[in-house]
Amino acid sequence: MSTIVTFHSFRRGVGKTSLAVSLAALLTLQGRRVALVDTDLQSPSVHQFFGLSEEEIRCTLNHYLWNQCDILATVQDVNLRLPANGAGKLFVVPASGRIADIMRSIRMSPNIDRYASGLEKLEKELSLDLILVDSPAGLNENTLQTIAVSNVVVLVLHPDKHDFQGTAVTVDMIRRLQVPVVHLILNDVPDNLDLEDARRQLKETYHCDEGMVLKHSEELLTLSSSWPFVLKYPSHPLTAQIGELAKLLSPPNTL
Repeated sequence: MSTIVTFHSFRRGVGKTSLAVSLAALLTLQGRRVALVDTDLQSPSVHQFFGLSEEEIRCTLNHYLWNQCDILATVQDVNLRLPANGAGKLFVVPASGRIADIMRSIRMSPNIDRYASGLEKLEKELSLDLILVDSPAGLNENTLQTIAVSNVVVLVLHPDKHDFQGTAVTVDMIRRLQVPVVHLILNDVPDNLDLEDARRQLKETYHCDEGMVLKHSEELLTLSSSWPFVLKYPSHPLTAQIGELAKLLSPPNTL
């Protein structure tokens, strides 16, 4: 059975999607079969990291949730866009970037039962090891329902007071949903902050041992959403850190 990992954040702009994309690419290069699902229906961006244009994407997660297509029709095989990686496979399930579809998604609540069934079919038909889900930032009923079907939640935050407070509320809600594993990622930490102090602050604030601190990278800022960071900079220290998170997320007994 594949592991469903949902990437979430209290607010936008903390690097959640970039981290999810890099992890998906890195896990694939390690031989995993991975699906990356974009559930941010109001601000989709996962497809941009792999150069997928709106013209070549015929069916999206939106259309599946509206019962207009099968979940397998939404799958984009992006393996040919990656370096040779042996047994690994990466599939992307994009959300629609078309304005009309975004507006419709704002007006309508997604069918969570259909969403969960779609993930189950992806796992079975594509023989997946992991399903990585990029969720929209913030807390609402739809997001919480999406998180509830996860085995693991990766919570990404920035090192500022507002984000720490909002993430504390988010952690509490996720624990009430009884998600088995929560990883906290303090992202984009400036060089003048002590990493050990930052890790200790994560542990003391959220009473959670599973925390990681990722340093600020000018290269990541420059790259933006044009390509997975770990593929552009395979020898970068940040790529090594992301590799440590990949080990935590990998299914047991597969390394």
